[in-house]
Amino acid sequence: MNHPTTASSKGRINIVLTHKQNARTDAQQSFFHTEAEREKHYVLERIERELEQYVGLIEVKRLIKEVYAWLYINRCREEQGLKVTKQALHMIFKGNPGTGKTTVARLIAQFFREMNVLSRGHLIEAERADLVGEYIGHTAQKTRELIKKAQGGVLFVDEAYSLGRGGEKDFGKEAIDTLVKAMEDQQHEFVLILAGYSREMDYFLSLNPGLPSRFPIAIDFPNYTTEQLMEIVTIMLRERQYELSEGAKRKIREHVKRLRQEEGRSFSNGRYVRNMLEEGIRTQAVRLLQEGNYERRALLTLSEEDFPFENTNVRP
Repeated sequence: MNHPTTASSKGRINIVLTHKQNARTDAQQSFFHTEAEREKHYVLERIERELEQYVGLIEVKRLIKEVYAWLYINRCREEQGLKVTKQALHMIFKGNPGTGKTTVARLIAQFFREMNVLSRGHLIEAERADLVGEYIGHTAQKTRELIKKAQGGVLFVDEAYSLGRGGEKDFGKEAIDTLVKAMEDQQHEFVLILAGYSREMDYFLSLNPGLPSRFPIAIDFPNYTTEQLMEIVTIMLRERQYELSEGAKRKIREHVKRLRQEEGRSFSNGRYVRNMLEEGIRTQAVRLLQEGNYERRALLTLSEEDFPFENTNVRP
């Protein structure tokens, strides 16, 4: 995609995480020209180092640099007696499960705390059941209590589109109205991130004409490529001190490639890879116990037979 970042007519920043290594090369460029500058901008350097541990997320890395620059220049303006204005930083995350949405929300909360945008920088994860009550008035109470817990941090609502599924009489609408009011009345006291499948989130936002404009930043999280999923496999196995035989590598690559094509928008990406590997580790353990083989090389290596995908219990 030539222009992964676009500004809509309503002023929202739309970001598409293309996962391409050559996307937006300016995201790779450093602000640091001397060691003194590196020390001065240690917060940005540290968060960038942390982000480098994750596969893809090129445009999130660019966004972090953009927000850092804005906040730092604001400080410079304040020192020079110039006017400094705040911005609402509520966000929409759109994409399949396992594409890094929760991880990014957690990193953003931490980053905002270090830059004094948020006082605490904690992440409160919620879903429909945490917001919607059982009777009139109960939903507003539950939602306000959750917002109170999120003060100074980030409130991350996954599968947010479920709040708009029940129509006018559903209590989900009451949760939306309460969130919208808090976004306006307390817009600089917490950051609200709504997340979910792309198509469902687009429909959800269309239900309330005033809702889209309240989220100035929208980020799309596309499915990982086969190569990126194999990179994630390598990272996960390295963390667990396991290796794949050549046959297992080929088998997993073909399996993942096929699943990406078959499952499309419902594929759970990194989450599926993690569950697949953990099942493989359990299968290997049973095999080694049956073989009575406890040699170091055997303990390290996951083989092709440890991934019988035709009998797997892991859902994609």
